[in-house]
Amino acid sequence: MNSLTEFFKLLSDETRLRILILLYHKKLCVCELQGIMEESQPKVSKHLAKLRDLGIVQDERQEQFIFYYLNLQENIYRSILKNIVDNIENYEVLKKDVNKLSDAEKFLQLCKK
Repeated sequence: MNSLTEFFKLLSDETRLRILILLYHKKLCVCELQGIMEESQPKVSKHLAKLRDLGIVQDERQEQFIFYYLNLQENIYRSILKNIVDNIENYEVLKKDVNKLSDAEKFLQLCKK
């Protein structure tokens, strides 16, 4: 029960929820998340660290970038996120973020400069 409570605490923060929904769709690096969410790099990194520390997110180095992806061992976690994604039309901020996923490569290119 404790891990479920911790998961809901993670979801209670808008930035972490936004990150989880974006990572539900694909692996992303900090600069892609930062660009899509229009948030600062330190803010995004701080929340990713918390998600990683709790094992919800894992990272993988590719060249000079570290990409993050979901590591949901519990089916209930994936089911909760899927339910949110299936109803994304009800959540303007999340819908806007997901629509901007097509710009992720552009934000990655900006980091390479």
